[in-house]
Amino acid sequence: MNPTAMNASRLSAVRGEIVHFLADPAADPRALEHFADGVLIVRDGHVAECGPAAALLAKLPSGTPLADHRGRLILPGFVDTHVHYPQTDIIASHGEQLLEWLENYTFPAERRFADPAHAAEVAGFFCDELLRNGTTTAAAFATVHPASVEALFAAAQARRMRLITGKVLMDRNCPEFLRDTAETGYAESRALIERWHNRDRLLYAITPRFAPTSTPAQMALAGRLFREHPGVFLQSHLAENRAEVDWVARLHPEARSYLDVYERAGQLGMRALFAHCLWLDDTDRRRMAERGAAMSFCPTSNLFLGSGLFDLRRARALGVRVGLGTDVGGGTSLSMLQTLNEAYKVLQLGGQSLSAASGFHLATLGGAHSLYLDDRIGNFAPGKEADFVVLDPRATPLLARRSAGCTTLEERLFVLMMLGDDRVVAATHVMGVPM
Repeated sequence: MNPTAMNASRLSAVRGEIVHFLADPAADPRALEHFADGVLIVRDGHVAECGPAAALLAKLPSGTPLADHRGRLILPGFVDTHVHYPQTDIIASHGEQLLEWLENYTFPAERRFADPAHAAEVAGFFCDELLRNGTTTAAAFATVHPASVEALFAAAQARRMRLITGKVLMDRNCPEFLRDTAETGYAESRALIERWHNRDRLLYAITPRFAPTSTPAQMALAGRLFREHPGVFLQSHLAENRAEVDWVARLHPEARSYLDVYERAGQLGMRALFAHCLWLDDTDRRRMAERGAAMSFCPTSNLFLGSGLFDLRRARALGVRVGLGTDVGGGTSLSMLQTLNEAYKVLQLGGQSLSAASGFHLATLGGAHSLYLDDRIGNFAPGKEADFVVLDPRATPLLARRSAGCTTLEERLFVLMMLGDDRVVAATHVMGVPM
């Protein structure tokens, strides 16, 4: 990262094969915009113009820096709508389902984030890994420790990333060393909101881990924070695992469903983001759509922890906002390409299909839409923040061989989705600057 370049206010451009979305291709076949030889012009970190090279090169002032990526694809930066940065060091830990995973791996790992130095070191590594994989925006969990939130915000701010995070709230059914109270959780969250929300590209998310680890008093205060601070986010987990769903039913016999627990606490609405959403009925899905809440589809985690299969067809049919999440460390890769690979397989098992266009939309503009950020990121419309990724379809011998035989853009994108990983990412730009 070049600090001088980061602060530069100038015009620049990048040339290559440009692919982005103007809408959801599942609903509008004209949604994908493609320039086989395109130019993206960036001014002061924002998209100035995007179009065919023949037209735009002639408009560039003499001496404008031009990065030449012909033979590679340029797409908007990937959007990861659910990931746990404190679980970076327990990714690929063997053999548990959700509740055992928390006890045996997650909680011991999160204990270490009481140390600000440890939090800062992991946060820096985590942000660098996101960028190395082409992810420029993420909604991430921290831990119960305010220092863990400070560390991640600081790391993202230094890299000019758009990042959403917040202090985890847990005042029951968790180890004492990770337990706060309803009152301290509220006060610490409010102080973090005042310090970090809307600072540069940073946004705060009120973060009850999930209903079983917060008392009704803490859930109510989290809902109060959500009302008191318009524009903040709320993130949690919902209906990931059958044993978890049964546990919630025992803890909350008054509630119609797991989702109803959040709604009763005032936590359902615009900018509320719930990971997994596997074991829901259509009443819950309709309620999420009506209230403007979003789901994060986390396929690698759902497979790794044996949780279940996401129903994208029903979510779309009922109008629910959906983004894609890696959910590391239950998820097994920070690569959104690998996550799309597993999303395709999960949907195949459920008798559904995911086109390459729909997959890449989900990872870019769709994710931005689920986070209510599609006015700022997600495509190359003029004025958007110029976050983008350069993908090399010849990054590996197999990819190069398979891509050479492709006859359509859809086929080439599908091959990238199924065979691609971090090796495909030739460059990641944040606000127009290579990282």
